[in-house]
Amino acid sequence: MKTVHEVIALIAGELQLEENRVAATVRLLEEGATVPFISRYRKEATGGMDELQVEEVKLRLAKYNELAARRESILNTIEEQGKLTPDLRRKIETCWDKAQLEDLYLPYKPKRKTRAEAARQAGLEPLARQIMAQAPVRLAQMAARYVKGPVPDEAAALQGARDIIAEWVSENGRVRNLVRAGFDRYARMTSRVVKGKEEEAANFRNYFDWECPLQRVASHQYLAVRRGEEAGWLRVDIAPDAERTIERIVPLFVRGSGECSRQVALAVEDSYKRLIKPSIESEVAACAKEKADAEAIRVFADNARQLLMGAPLGPKRILGLDPGFRSGCKLVCIDEGGRLLHNENIYPHPPQSQTARAAATLTHLVDAFRIDAIAIGNGTASRETERFVQQIRFPREVKVFVVSENGASVYSASQVAREEFPDYDVTVRGAVSIARRLADPLAELVKIDPKSIGVGQYQHDVDQKRLGESLTATVESVVNRVGVDLNTASSHLLTYVSGLGPALAQAIVAYRSEHGRFASRRALLEVPKLGAKTFQQAAGFLRVQGGNNPLDATAVHPESYPVVERMARDLKVTVPDLIRDRQLRQRIDLQRYVSDTVGLPTLNDILQELEKPGRDPRSELEEFAFDASVQTLDDLREGMILPGIVTNITNFGAFVDVGVHEDGLVHVSQMAGKYVSSPSEVVKLHQHVRVRVLEVDRVRKRISLSMLQVE
Repeated sequence: MKTVHEVIALIAGELQLEENRVAATVRLLEEGATVPFISRYRKEATGGMDELQVEEVKLRLAKYNELAARRESILNTIEEQGKLTPDLRRKIETCWDKAQLEDLYLPYKPKRKTRAEAARQAGLEPLARQIMAQAPVRLAQMAARYVKGPVPDEAAALQGARDIIAEWVSENGRVRNLVRAGFDRYARMTSRVVKGKEEEAANFRNYFDWECPLQRVASHQYLAVRRGEEAGWLRVDIAPDAERTIERIVPLFVRGSGECSRQVALAVEDSYKRLIKPSIESEVAACAKEKADAEAIRVFADNARQLLMGAPLGPKRILGLDPGFRSGCKLVCIDEGGRLLHNENIYPHPPQSQTARAAATLTHLVDAFRIDAIAIGNGTASRETERFVQQIRFPREVKVFVVSENGASVYSASQVAREEFPDYDVTVRGAVSIARRLADPLAELVKIDPKSIGVGQYQHDVDQKRLGESLTATVESVVNRVGVDLNTASSHLLTYVSGLGPALAQAIVAYRSEHGRFASRRALLEVPKLGAKTFQQAAGFLRVQGGNNPLDATAVHPESYPVVERMARDLKVTVPDLIRDRQLRQRIDLQRYVSDTVGLPTLNDILQELEKPGRDPRSELEEFAFDASVQTLDDLREGMILPGIVTNITNFGAFVDVGVHEDGLVHVSQMAGKYVSSPSEVVKLHQHVRVRVLEVDRVRKRISLSMLQVE
């Protein structure tokens, strides 16, 4: 119990939150409550903590629980050795710093056969202790007494003694903290190209002869350098000035200037270069990597969130076009529910150039299937296909949109796609994915591994477990924020609903297939293995449109229905009246409904939800058109001002599609006429922007853009 209180105090201090709020959050998490549920429906307990704060408490709780387990393991190991003194136990039990905990454990950690261990086995530890005492003795005579067996001469004896002293120095906690502090303040990261690898490493030219204080190395720089190192193209080092560091360590051990003192000084220097520096460098590099990963994951998750929150067209009849040249354009028609109605190929582009036939086919299908919109993938032949479609005079009004194809090929070859369309090949599945993305990006993108949806930076270089956890949390956050229609959602979408998971999502879909539509949220309890606890966690995020209770179509949680019904009774009206009539809601005195379990935060949320019941928080979809005069890289000229769409955001800028199949980069310095700490302050994913062409590198296919001085 003491450990729990300590952890809560640590988390509260780090996040600058009151301990009672953190304690309540920890208690809810340990009871099995999800982050979306806690942040949305337990505001009274947490003091109104938002989703990011609750998620941060969850992450830090896991970190400290892991540290506590490691601490217990260390205590057991040292106790088994019979070396656990009361003082050492106290130091370990009160240590909450990972590096310091490992420092305490280092002298007792089972070791491989080191040089120091070999010297001990050769009987040289007494000599090491005599040298360490630094008494005025004749060193050669003293060392000569140890020349026997595996020790051939005095020099070997002194070397072995220095090896033992070097290990003692390397295990000294004060020394390690001193060196660690030096790394934190003065370490520089350097990278040099490996001789003979200049051509292979051309993309890393910026890091061929590069140096930067470690504290100032940006996330993308660190990950780029490490990628170059892993590929064998760059040689990387992280360290402060070695001479200055050694000068700071020597006085801790060297007393006087006698022969023994000189031996100790040599041992200290060897200890730093051979043992301490590599150890602390690995530790500092791991910490820097962790920070770089965290920042890259944050950027990726933020982009993924924006992509998942993309504006939906809604339940419309859509014709999806996966464009291509030689292989033609695969087209599909889907209905309002995303069901496949028809598929075929058309060949409007060279080499077939069946333009008239393709136009006639599209015209017929738009009329026959009452198509409302056309979704065109943004890959190969996208601009040419868009121009071709825009020239057709359809018999009904049809909107045309260009849709991102990122991840469509991953989906089309996945088990999910094979289950949905067992009788169709990958080309049909890919076109369906493009069409469905226009209708509802979220419902379609949840079927794809988030790492494959084409946003972020260096996602393949970061800790994949942490990335996966972050992206899963992001998907869950978005799904629960938007809400899910219980009667139309796929099992993939239901999987991310608070408290459900894959097995219960499948059970819900199976129950729905067998028994028909859910008439109410309460009917969820009839699904096998879905109990009261799961219902509590999930119900508020599920919607039942046109059901028995109008509140089932809102974000009001079933546990709060009695409060809403009491409000209606007090006004002598029905709940539907309360939802319809704003003037009725304005007459409600919320203070009358405050209780031990329901506070003002929940009551305010209820009123806001009644104001716009079941409102989709996503923005409305806007039509967009590229500059018709620009089709390829060769059409670009410096100074051109063009419309574009933001396709990706990184720490160093934003990538913008201007319609030439190669995204251009707006560097962070070209985003606004002021200092910008993060590109996400200025732009959002899929935002429509106007940009100026700064430079076009046709050889490397790179486009530099600016948002400055643009009308």
